[in-house]
Amino acid sequence: MPALKPKPTRTASLFLASSQQRLAKENLPRIVECLQQLSEDEIWWRPNWASNSAGNLVLHLCGNVRQWIIAGLGEAEDRRERDREFAECGPIPRRELVTQLRRTIRDACRVVARLSDESLARKYEIQGYRVTGLDAALHVVEHFSYHTGQIIYITKLKRSRDLRLTKLPKVNPVQKTQRPTGNVGVAPARNT
Repeated sequence: MPALKPKPTRTASLFLASSQQRLAKENLPRIVECLQQLSEDEIWWRPNWASNSAGNLVLHLCGNVRQWIIAGLGEAEDRRERDREFAECGPIPRRELVTQLRRTIRDACRVVARLSDESLARKYEIQGYRVTGLDAALHVVEHFSYHTGQIIYITKLKRSRDLRLTKLPKVNPVQKTQRPTGNVGVAPARNT
């Protein structure tokens, strides 16, 4: 097990909490919602043989998170068979995919929650790459988000509608009597 003490700095704690939030509270529920909206056959649908199904992407995310976080940072045994993640044609039942993904994220969040500054700065050998613990955690969050978007796209293709997965915070309009603050004359950022 990597060095887990002393307690991480405030910045490291914020990064680790944000990583867990992105994985467990934002992306995981979106993937589960997509899988619930797809039929068992649609989970394994590929637009062509150069592309992956939602089922393949779930298996791939489980393999990646286990290899990089659970095995890489948590020093568990790395049993990943990456080529099998993409070769699978299903049907692995939806319930089994969801259970496997939830368990993987739960285990990864437990590892992330115990990381220290030292373990974030330490060099690891993961999937043939020499990376810091910080690099590994950042890679997993970015990679998970990327494939979450692909699963959402597949679901939108099959459902032909907005899935309403994005919920923007409500913004109170500035009253006409209030004077603007901040960068006057700078156009507000557009929502994309």
